[in-house]
Amino acid sequence: MLELRPSAQRGNANFGWLQSQHSFSFGSYYDPEQLGFSDLLVINEDQVKPGKGFDTHGHRDMEIFSYVLEGALEHRDSMGTGSVIRPGDVQMMSAGSGIRHSEYNHSREELVHFLQIWIVPNRKGVEPRYQQQHFSAAEKRGKLRLIISPDGADGSLSVYQDARVYAGLFDGEESQTFMLPENRYAYVHIARGSIDVNGERLSAGDGVRIRQEQQIALQNGEQAEVLLFDLRPNELALVR
Repeated sequence: MLELRPSAQRGNANFGWLQSQHSFSFGSYYDPEQLGFSDLLVINEDQVKPGKGFDTHGHRDMEIFSYVLEGALEHRDSMGTGSVIRPGDVQMMSAGSGIRHSEYNHSREELVHFLQIWIVPNRKGVEPRYQQQHFSAAEKRGKLRLIISPDGADGSLSVYQDARVYAGLFDGEESQTFMLPENRYAYVHIARGSIDVNGERLSAGDGVRIRQEQQIALQNGEQAEVLLFDLRPNELALVR
């Protein structure tokens, strides 16, 4: 069963320096039908103007990762981490018992365009941690590359949850059929371009909840960049 989440129906926030689109309820945008999916709580697509950003603020008990599409995102936090995240990089922050951080557009000339994604952890109060890894375009070209997993398998980043995240690039005849393990859900988000997901045409910003399917076919991509989330069948997580 596929349940489409069209890009045009996402929540919008425009603060001048920030243009943000919310796949699920976030901030002032609230939709009781869009409270996340399983342990996936937030997908925000953000575009931040040059030299602007999010001042220092706090998080706790949340797994937060950033996936940069264009430009460069500068990160600083209370653990002493300072880094710049560029396309191909994935940054994972486990907020745990509490962390403060800031995020800024590293450039004075170009926008930074990125996804910020929150996953609900399976434990609270852990020691905060920071991870960052680069995944080349070649690793994702025409296939799904594991980028996040519970155990850091295959060089992926570790997450405190029974969740796995894959990233792929598909164009032309490139395709892959993902075999979803039994009794699992999936969520597919199209970061760029367009692609067929089990015969359903999806474009940039679209997402789809997938239940009761064992095969997820990705075909006919047009400069598509795709994130696929392999999740627990946890409907209780939809109500918070």
